[in-house]
Amino acid sequence: MHLSETEELPAEQKLAIAHCAPAIRGRLAAFFGLDRRLGRIVANAGEPMLAQMRLAWWRDQLAQPPEQRPGGDAVLDAIAVEWVDPDPLIALVDAWEVLVTHEELAQATIQDFAEGRATPLGHLDAGAGEALRRRLQSAGRRWGLADAAAHTSSNEERLQIVAAGLAEDGPKNGRPRHVRGIMILEALAIRALRRGGYPLMEGRGAALVALRVGLLGR
Repeated sequence: MHLSETEELPAEQKLAIAHCAPAIRGRLAAFFGLDRRLGRIVANAGEPMLAQMRLAWWRDQLAQPPEQRPGGDAVLDAIAVEWVDPDPLIALVDAWEVLVTHEELAQATIQDFAEGRATPLGHLDAGAGEALRRRLQSAGRRWGLADAAAHTSSNEERLQIVAAGLAEDGPKNGRPRHVRGIMILEALAIRALRRGGYPLMEGRGAALVALRVGLLGR
């Protein structure tokens, strides 16, 4: 991805990219770039219908063959290079749309959002077996919920999201080195959820958690 796009990413996402194998860093950066774009659409949605139209544009572009997409957009160009199969990214668009189409944040809505947002991470390593795919998907759900909790302005919604994140019962064991950046995200997410939904890198302990997982894998 173009440097200017990477520079906009939060510190924890830059750490995740840096601690993954070079072969998948581009895919991860493209995913984060798209996720950030979609999150801004939802956050700045004054009118739900307009937000849905903008999300639909991304869904339509991802469904097109890369050569038929408009050029010049750093995120879309990176996706064309890094993501041969756009379906996981379309699931990401659908996940963000869930927040626009549901006025009340029910538990099922939170789960649908977490699952869809984590789908690209579950497909981050094209050669992964089913066990690793489930592991990445679970880590992605924890990160997605912790990140959402840190960015919601409603205390009631934050508590609901935190509860869902803490209840996530997917696999936690196993931290393969080539995707260790995702395990750093997961560890930071668990810490943030246990603290009530604070930003992932808030507090002195966050850097220590990232350093420990990055060096030792635990």
